[in-house]
Amino acid sequence: MHMLSRIELTGTPFEVGHSLGKFGATVAHSYLVSSAPWQSVMAWKGRSAAQAMVSLIQQRFSRIWEELGGLAAGLELPVEEVALWNCRGDVWAMAPDGCTTVQLPSAPSPRMTHNEDGDPGFAGFCAIAEVAIDQGSRFASFVYPASLPGHTFAVTEAGLAMTVNNLRSRDVAVGVPRMILTRALLDQPGVPAALDLLRQTPRAGGFHLTLAQRGHADLWSVEFNAAGVSAKRIQAPALHANHAIHADLRDFPQIITESSRCRQMRGDAMLDEAVRGASMAGSHDGENREPRGRDARKAGPAKGPAVDPLAILADQQNAEFPIYRNAPNDSDAENTMATADIRVENEAVRWDVYERPGEPPRFRLRDARVCAM
Repeated sequence: MHMLSRIELTGTPFEVGHSLGKFGATVAHSYLVSSAPWQSVMAWKGRSAAQAMVSLIQQRFSRIWEELGGLAAGLELPVEEVALWNCRGDVWAMAPDGCTTVQLPSAPSPRMTHNEDGDPGFAGFCAIAEVAIDQGSRFASFVYPASLPGHTFAVTEAGLAMTVNNLRSRDVAVGVPRMILTRALLDQPGVPAALDLLRQTPRAGGFHLTLAQRGHADLWSVEFNAAGVSAKRIQAPALHANHAIHADLRDFPQIITESSRCRQMRGDAMLDEAVRGASMAGSHDGENREPRGRDARKAGPAKGPAVDPLAILADQQNAEFPIYRNAPNDSDAENTMATADIRVENEAVRWDVYERPGEPPRFRLRDARVCAM
């Protein structure tokens, strides 16, 4: 049985949102609105902070507000509640959004490989959406029921590739909700414009992004929260789980769950082992000393076996806190819903979407379009 559907959404912003809402309406009513996460977020209904966030969406991103209106209509739920659900990570630090990303810089074709971890109550109800908005952008994105595209993984027709990891920031200001910001990034022509938008917009909650652009060799790691934006070019193989690790932002108050901590540690160890093994395989100088940890990654393997990001993201060595998460009693109430393997080349962004480790890809895409398989 396939876990992921394919849907095509076209029309005005309202029409696109409405179609997405209709797609997710069944599970929204059978599961979401009675779930603990929904009840926790709805406790903010009517509060001044939530109302201020909605006002900022309406003022700064009117077309995305139209999408939200369509989404609510398709779901047959009040727009105030649907808008608040799309602010969930801004008002509630423990929203069930996880994820792990492996980042491999390799000129001229960087690679980002991403586990999308989310609420297991949505298993079998998610999709790859091909979206074309009138007088707007075209993109393909993993979508959850009742949520706007853009906070998972996506590639635009303009060649912007993005993966998104949850940051559980504890200091949230009145600003534009993080899911609205990442949806807006899909309308940008490239990485520079995306970074400008993040820096110039007042932010509520936080995310980590991996960004790359068709035809460009740079791979970016971006963390943002209400306090700031940190954007770094990735120079060596890296991994990011669900907490801020950039020096500029890691000391701001945040929740680091044991799952996030263990995934980061295990992923870093697997990267170090792979890079060290490749360096030793390519060494011919007889030296007994080799660089370790991040130094080894910066040195980079010129020869030998490459890092296998799909193997890293399938790892379950730590049975209690694995990287690939499929336990019904997961500690953060999250499971891996899909894995995206994205290669950003000169001519196109070519990417595969997997439902489970070891299986053929469910979808193969070029830029924002699903390819025949």
